[in-house]
Amino acid sequence: MNIIRKLLFPIVPIYFLVTWLRNKLYDFGIKKSKSYDLPIICVGNLSAGGTGKTPMIEYLIRLLKDDYKVATLSRGYKRKTEGFQLANKEATADTIGDEPFQFYTKYKGSVLVAVDANRQHGIEMLQNDKPDVILLDDAYQHRKVSAGFKILLTTYANPFFKDIVLPTGNLREPRRGMLRADVIVVTKCPKGLSASEKSNIIKRINPKTHQDVFFSSIDYAEFVIAANKTEVIESLGHFTLVTGIANAKPLVNYLNEKNLNFEHLNFKDHYNFTLNDIENLAQKELIVTTEKDYMRLKQYDSLKEKLFYLPITVHVDNAAKLNTLVKTFVTH
Repeated sequence: MNIIRKLLFPIVPIYFLVTWLRNKLYDFGIKKSKSYDLPIICVGNLSAGGTGKTPMIEYLIRLLKDDYKVATLSRGYKRKTEGFQLANKEATADTIGDEPFQFYTKYKGSVLVAVDANRQHGIEMLQNDKPDVILLDDAYQHRKVSAGFKILLTTYANPFFKDIVLPTGNLREPRRGMLRADVIVVTKCPKGLSASEKSNIIKRINPKTHQDVFFSSIDYAEFVIAANKTEVIESLGHFTLVTGIANAKPLVNYLNEKNLNFEHLNFKDHYNFTLNDIENLAQKELIVTTEKDYMRLKQYDSLKEKLFYLPITVHVDNAAKLNTLVKTFVTH
């Protein structure tokens, strides 16, 4: 925690009160939430920062896309357009945002990908295409929409029950916001997490009878992918790792464990690379980046022959139960 955030601690009670009051207004029906006839699944978190929402949305896409017409709806953070946008062959990270562009690039033809800061309007627009289910990305605090199934993510390293609200902590709202969730997933867990530690975490979460808790971890691929080739990661010589994500530490640890030779250029989350950045990167011999950052960098011809990304997937413990809960909700 940096010194500035500590100095802002007197604001914490004010932020707590404002967000608590806002939630109460929705809880009591004074502020209105809108429900929909079609199944809507919300994936989000209490905290600001990366909890693994994008990999979880992709997990749900893979789970549902063969049996249902799936749509995703995101805000489209840091895009250069406004209003509702439905991804098409002209879409870029600039027009719909890096994460939605990632969904579209990987699953086009199988999934509708849309962005709209006004989620109610976005849902209404998507209904014209008659999806069977809509996945709301990062909409846990967007209470104008009453999603029928809510998945709350919290990281193993920084669980919400050890945190406080902004600006000193990282929580967007008080901890009791977890009560709205149907499922809570503790993400980015170390491999081989013991049953006793899982039990202790569940006790700290203190789920209610309607809530299920799951644990997930990140599986990094053994290969990296470029525009027209794939390479085994351990065959790479010296490379430059470029990250613009909330927390690059797990990725850096993974690469270090493989004793790979690399330098790390770390940018802030959703960083908009400048032309000067691109010119500097073009001087590098080989670049490995995250899939999200790849969506923003692949447009530059000077990088295409040297730019690779490392795919990741989510592994969920007791995935069969989670899959059943999700599919049961969508079906009914």
